[in-house]
Amino acid sequence: MKKSVFSKFIDPIASAWTGVITHKLRSILTILGIVIGVGAVIALMSVGKGTTQQILDSIQNMGSNLITVSGSSGMGRSVSAFGPGGMTVSRTSSLSNISTGVTLEDADAIAEEIDNVEAVACSSSTSQQVIFGGTDMNASISGVTASYAEVQDIELSIGSFFNEGENERTARVAVIGAYVAETLFSGQEAVGQVIRIGPTVFTVTGVLEPSGEEVSYSDSIVYIPLKTLQQTFSKSKTAQGETIVSSISLTTTDEKYSDQVVEDITSLLRDRHNLMPTADDDFNITSMSDIIATFEETSSTLSLLLGAIAGISLLVGGIGVMNIMLVSVLERTREIGIRKALGAKEPDIWIQFLIEASLLTLAGGIIGVAAGWGVAYLLNALDIMTTLVTADIVFLAVGVSVAIGLFFGFYPAWNASRLNPIEALRSD
Repeated sequence: MKKSVFSKFIDPIASAWTGVITHKLRSILTILGIVIGVGAVIALMSVGKGTTQQILDSIQNMGSNLITVSGSSGMGRSVSAFGPGGMTVSRTSSLSNISTGVTLEDADAIAEEIDNVEAVACSSSTSQQVIFGGTDMNASISGVTASYAEVQDIELSIGSFFNEGENERTARVAVIGAYVAETLFSGQEAVGQVIRIGPTVFTVTGVLEPSGEEVSYSDSIVYIPLKTLQQTFSKSKTAQGETIVSSISLTTTDEKYSDQVVEDITSLLRDRHNLMPTADDDFNITSMSDIIATFEETSSTLSLLLGAIAGISLLVGGIGVMNIMLVSVLERTREIGIRKALGAKEPDIWIQFLIEASLLTLAGGIIGVAAGWGVAYLLNALDIMTTLVTADIVFLAVGVSVAIGLFFGFYPAWNASRLNPIEALRSD
């Protein structure tokens, strides 16, 4: 009597299951190797994914449509530096290796001539002593235009940012970081207080939102109007009389225009700076979208590397599966001989042992996923590191564990199917 189609599928699985549960301790030890391997893959790859996502979120919070233009070192336009009152304090030859800089006039040209630009801001920085009463500290003083808050998505916990009118009339107002406010005022109301930056007094109009980190750059900064900084501390100009700034920041109307905007700015600035076709750019352009794309590539490679390292445990587990299956074949040689004598074909024996190996690794894979997920959850809950378990990691780990069962179970299964039934029946 021919077997039904249903029996042809069920019988090998039932026989394989019987083989697994008959030797419980051996099966558990075999599964344990796979559990450790899969758990390691899940845990390590989740660490890679979580760290990547955390960094990407930080970058995207800065604005994925943000572009920054800054000066570069090299031969370029001559620079004159002027102190308060317009006195020339230094002059550097254009033939020397200097920072050529970008200018306020460059920023105006970008705003007027480049399409798909939403907002443009300029900044220059210096370091000064900040004093309130008997308390003082060193801080980074950044002179910026009013649109800087919009471009950099700056948030204030209290008060307000200065406007363009205050910048134009060189108002002595300041927006301070959370750490600066805490250091100078020790919990007092900061807005409206008068502080001294270098030789000049400023009125605090706002305090930045804390970054959430211990002491970040944004917590320790003081923003003042750009023209106030230039009038109070120093003003650098090119030989053509243009005002040099440290950087120009701008946002595009949409992230998809970033590459085109970068190309357009490059062409515009090379023309404005009178650069020869063969000359290098005397400025640097950094696009946040490019940084994100580069980091995603790097992080993918890192995640694969972590997965490969953890995969070594799976490989060891797979070798354990092969060893156990070879022992199983030796122990059941007589059983195989009886089955063959009763009419079992080579594929029946082969499929039974292959399914048995796959059942062991599948069970190990499922338990390993739970174990790896648990480790990832604990790392997150205990705030040791950020982890992220995604569906692709789970399917990859389980799929690889089953594939290992098929791969390492093939040779023992093939050996079992090739046994001579007469010799097998003679076996003790």
